[in-house]
Amino acid sequence: MSEHQTDDVSIGGAVGPRPVIGRLARTHAWLVTGPLRYVVPPLWIAVAVAATLYLPSVSSGPGAIGDLTPRNAAAIRAEREAARLFAIPVLSRMVVVQRDPGGLPLEAQEQTIAAALAVDQGTVTPPRGLLGALPILNAPGMARVGRVPATTAITLLFFDPATSWGTREASAAEYARAYLDAPGSSVVGVTGAVPARLAQGREIRDRLELVAIATVIVIALIVGLTFRAVGAPLITLAAGIIAYLVAIRVAAWVGGQFGVSAPAELQPLMVVLLLGIVTDYSIFYLSGFRNRLAAGVPRSTAVRQTTAEFTPVIVTAGLLVAAGVLALLVARLGFMRALGPGMALAVVIGLIVAVTLVPALLAVFGRLVFWPRVPIAPADAGGGSPDTRARSLSRRLTHLSTNRVVAAAIILFCVAVLVAASSGLTHLRVGFNLISVLPSSAEVKQAADAAEKGFSKGILSPTEVIVKQPGIGRDTSKLTALEQAIAGLPGVAQVLGPRELTFLAESGVVLPPIAVSQDGSAARYLVVFDVDPLGSEGIARYDGLRAAMPTLLSVVGIGGASVLYAGDTALAEESVKLTMADLIRVALAVFVVDFLLLVLFLRALLAPLYLAAASMLALTATLGVASYVFVVLLDTGSLTYYVPLAAAVLLVSLGSDYNVFLVGRIWEEASVRPWRPAIEDAVPRVRRAISVAALALAASFALLAIVGLRSFRELAFLLCFGVLVDAFFVRSLLVPALVVVFGRAGAWPGRLWRGTPQLPEAGRALGPGRDDET
Repeated sequence: MSEHQTDDVSIGGAVGPRPVIGRLARTHAWLVTGPLRYVVPPLWIAVAVAATLYLPSVSSGPGAIGDLTPRNAAAIRAEREAARLFAIPVLSRMVVVQRDPGGLPLEAQEQTIAAALAVDQGTVTPPRGLLGALPILNAPGMARVGRVPATTAITLLFFDPATSWGTREASAAEYARAYLDAPGSSVVGVTGAVPARLAQGREIRDRLELVAIATVIVIALIVGLTFRAVGAPLITLAAGIIAYLVAIRVAAWVGGQFGVSAPAELQPLMVVLLLGIVTDYSIFYLSGFRNRLAAGVPRSTAVRQTTAEFTPVIVTAGLLVAAGVLALLVARLGFMRALGPGMALAVVIGLIVAVTLVPALLAVFGRLVFWPRVPIAPADAGGGSPDTRARSLSRRLTHLSTNRVVAAAIILFCVAVLVAASSGLTHLRVGFNLISVLPSSAEVKQAADAAEKGFSKGILSPTEVIVKQPGIGRDTSKLTALEQAIAGLPGVAQVLGPRELTFLAESGVVLPPIAVSQDGSAARYLVVFDVDPLGSEGIARYDGLRAAMPTLLSVVGIGGASVLYAGDTALAEESVKLTMADLIRVALAVFVVDFLLLVLFLRALLAPLYLAAASMLALTATLGVASYVFVVLLDTGSLTYYVPLAAAVLLVSLGSDYNVFLVGRIWEEASVRPWRPAIEDAVPRVRRAISVAALALAASFALLAIVGLRSFRELAFLLCFGVLVDAFFVRSLLVPALVVVFGRAGAWPGRLWRGTPQLPEAGRALGPGRDDET
């Protein structure tokens, strides 16, 4: 048996030579479409059933905030130091909110303080895990900047660190129900970072099934309308669903073996990514099979030739996507590192399912896949069908664009448009966005809004500033001066310090000192900002506070003191800065990985460079447009910090995926015919398949918006828009023009530039004349 083969197949009514196909690809095609075609489908069904029954499911219970932040963050170390120095904590991520715009009755105010005192002094049995409570009312003296005095009360709840997040939320609800039941208590609900993350997890779980169903419906419609058939979408969906059922369980099992918990955000993304890429690969198999049937190739030969032709390309494309998302391992944020392997594993499983199950099903059902429009060989070309005329028009346009002058003009136009869109990066802002991303109907969001109306936007996540110096606790005048100086900084709504935090004691609440450490070596302040403390503006306020502190300390006479910062804003600042640095690290890693794989696939150095550059330009344009839409037009203030990084990895990887299909096809055609005819033949044929595949993938990503979190709407827009830009603008216009302008030089140092190679003997080809169909 020879190492390569060529096929003769009708393209646009003419029969021409097809590219060489390797022995491994032919062997795989012979197996899955021949002896194993009746074994592969039931085998995959059995694997899916076994995985569902015996492997664990992905846990979608996210952590409060720690799973999204650096594990060794300076803010976490500062929080631990505060716990060592002070009798009780003042940072709580679980808060009960009461609000009555007309004013909380005195009885309700007294009950709020008495309930906290009873828990702190141990005169009642508190709900499970609750260690202490700290009430704050916007009454004169307690929080002087409240918009309307005595309208709002918040109770900060402190739990044993070993208590699970779900138990904390239940205990907080029990506290409000049992101890805040006076007439007019007006409990709005429980809020904070912990309930916010739990609410996000519930929203994801509640919408996951709807996302899956909607994705299945949309893919069925797109594939069904494209091929005008019933069987084509059924085969596509069968492969996608089996891939998901296996991948989601295998990912959970592997994560359990290595102690890596998959984040909740992974599940909807895995649904649409798996169904989307399996649909992509199925469309290429279906298109090739239908074209061969329409050209008169017998069924078994058609499916075998199609499988042998497309499998190497699909495998390369899948490995590019998997390697691209796996590059998230170089990120330093644990959340992103956990996201990468899960998605990479899902892509590999989807790839394996696609290259085995889809060809086997095509071999089993044959022409019935395209019922009721079963492809038949045309007896007479005649005027041609609308599809034929459309392809003819596309071919003429492609012929025009193969002129180097025209191609250069196309490049200039595309680059200008993409650069203009990339200008939106100047507006790119990212924030931590925990509570603000929740739907307005969520109790956590409503309670947070109520607290902000009574106090200020930053009341739920104040920044704890710890000033350390031996004996500093005895110098109350300097501490009071520092508090006043901090309160005068731009963007600071209020400061709770040694003066404010002693109000409870003056009101009869007997508590250990909470503003000054027990040994007098440290004092602390709670700084409340006037904006969302976890958004980009809140992080900017925090940066301003840190920059001003050395000067403020010198002014009040304690310049030698050291300062620590704790709280969610400090955590958010570290996470955002780390993520933005990771964006560069990961982008570079993805660029290198995809470049190397393209070099191996195309056996060239120059072409992978301009292809990778085109992908990067498409990415910056997508991020720029997203910044215009969300930050400028919708005025959301910022994108969720992990969204640009996750979208960037997927978009660059998927762009390389389409590069393989498009440029790989041109390379294959150029190996058996002159350069310009190779482009004219390859581009229109592949462009249509890429367009349909991209439309299905973009529609799948758009359905992420069903999850009622703003972060998912941002991700849905970025991925959907990015895939469409990449497929319909970059791959359809810019990349073909680049291929034309660089010509065979793009294949350097490969062999295409040396001329058209001689084809193997026709007798060695596996063509229609060697059909074994019965």
